[in-house]
Amino acid sequence: MSPTKRLAILFCAPACLWAQTSSTATNTISAGDNAWVLMSAALVLLMTGPGLALFYSGLVRRKNVLGTMMQSFAMMAMVTLLWALCGYSLVFGEGNAFLGDLRYALLNGVGAAPHADYAPTIPHTTFMIYQMMFAVITPALIAGAFAERVRFHAMMLFSLLWMFLVYFPIAHMVWGKGGYLNPFLGGKVPVFDFAGGTVVHITSGFSALVTALYTGKRSGYPREPMKPHSLVLSFIGACLLWFGWFGFNAGSALSASALASSAFVSTHLAAAAGAIAWMLAEQIRNGKPSALGAISGAVAGLATVTQGAGFVAPLSGALIGLIAGFVCYFMVAMVKNKFGYDDSLDAFGVHGIGGLVGCLLTGVFATRAINDALKLPNGQPAPLGLVDGNAGQILNQGIGAIIGIAFAVVGTLIALKLTELVTPVRMSISDENEGMDIALHGEEGYVFED
Repeated sequence: MSPTKRLAILFCAPACLWAQTSSTATNTISAGDNAWVLMSAALVLLMTGPGLALFYSGLVRRKNVLGTMMQSFAMMAMVTLLWALCGYSLVFGEGNAFLGDLRYALLNGVGAAPHADYAPTIPHTTFMIYQMMFAVITPALIAGAFAERVRFHAMMLFSLLWMFLVYFPIAHMVWGKGGYLNPFLGGKVPVFDFAGGTVVHITSGFSALVTALYTGKRSGYPREPMKPHSLVLSFIGACLLWFGWFGFNAGSALSASALASSAFVSTHLAAAAGAIAWMLAEQIRNGKPSALGAISGAVAGLATVTQGAGFVAPLSGALIGLIAGFVCYFMVAMVKNKFGYDDSLDAFGVHGIGGLVGCLLTGVFATRAINDALKLPNGQPAPLGLVDGNAGQILNQGIGAIIGIAFAVVGTLIALKLTELVTPVRMSISDENEGMDIALHGEEGYVFED
C-alpha cells in the first residue's frame, strides 16, 4: 500500500476498519451496567417531563402554560408507542445504510438476552428502552420554536411524520448497524456522536427553525411584549434538565464504567461553563446577568457537549461549554433580532446552533485517551480528533452535520406540508388570542378565585 493510501485511511478513518465485531463481545449481563442504564433511561425521561415541560411552559404567557406542557407530555405517550411498534426496529434493525428493517417490529426478538453489537452487557430490552427516551425528547424540543400558535392535533400529526422522515433515518445512520455515519459498525463516513448531538440537537434545532419560519410570527410579535409568565418554573425545569442530562450523556456509555464517569464530568463542566459564559456576555452587553440567561447558557452548554461527551477530556468539555455559551447567546440575542424570525423559546439558537458547534468541536477535541474503542487494522487505538493528529475528523463531523441539517430541513417541510393537507397547522387568531389552554384543551393552568 502506498504512503498516500495509508494517510487517507488514517485521516478519513473508514468506520469499517474500526467495526467492533460480535465475536469480541462477552454477552454476559452485568447487574451494575443494567442498573445504571435503567436509571439513565429514567433520567432522560425526566428531562422531557417534568424538565422540558417546566422549562418551556415557564417561558410562555400564562394563557399557554398547560398547552405547552401538553406538547411535551403527548410526545412521552405517542413516541413511546411508536418506538415499540416500529421505531426501534427502523433505527437499530439491519436494513441499509439509511434506514433499518422491521426485524424488531412490535419488539419481536427484543428480550432479556444482550445484543452483541449494541450493548453486550445489558439486556436487549434495557438498550431498547434507553434509546426510546432519546426518541421521546427530540420532537418535544422542536415545539419550543412554534410555541403559542400551533394546533395540538397538527402538532401530533407533524411529530408523527417527522419521526419517520427525520429521526429514524438519522438515528440509524449514526447509531444503527451498517448506518452510513456509524464509526463502529460498518459506516462509510465515521461521525462521532456519543449521545445525540447530531441525532437529537441538530435535527430538532434546524427543524425548529423551519417550523418557526413556516408557521410565521405570533400575533403581535415583536410589537407586543411576550414575557415569560414564570421564570421560576423555567428555573426548576432547567435544573431538572441539568440533572437528567447525566443520564443522557453518561448513560450513553451503556455501562457503569470509567467512560461513563468521564462523560458525567464533561457534561457537568460544560453546563457550568455555558452558564458562566452566557452571564458574562449579558454583563458585558446589558450591564447585568439574568436568571433566564444563566439557565439558557447551562442548557446550551449541555446541548453542545452532548456529541463529544464520551470522546473528549473533561476540561475540553468545559471549553466546549464556554464556547457554546458565547455562540448561542450571540444567536439568540443578536442574530434572531436582526433577522426577525420568531423562534419563540430559542430552540434553534440553543439546540440547533449548539448541536452544530458541538459536532464540529468533537472533531477537534476527541481523543483516544478518553475513548479507545476505535481500532486501527493493527489493533492499536485509532487517533480520533485534531488533538490526536487526525485533522480529517473535522471534515467527517462536518459531513455528518450537513446530512443531519439536510434531512431536518427537507423532512420538516414535507411533514408540515402533509400535515397541512389534513388539518391547519396554525391556530386561528381568535384562538391564539384566547390562548392554547382554553382554545385547545378547555382548561386553565391557573384559576384565581375571588
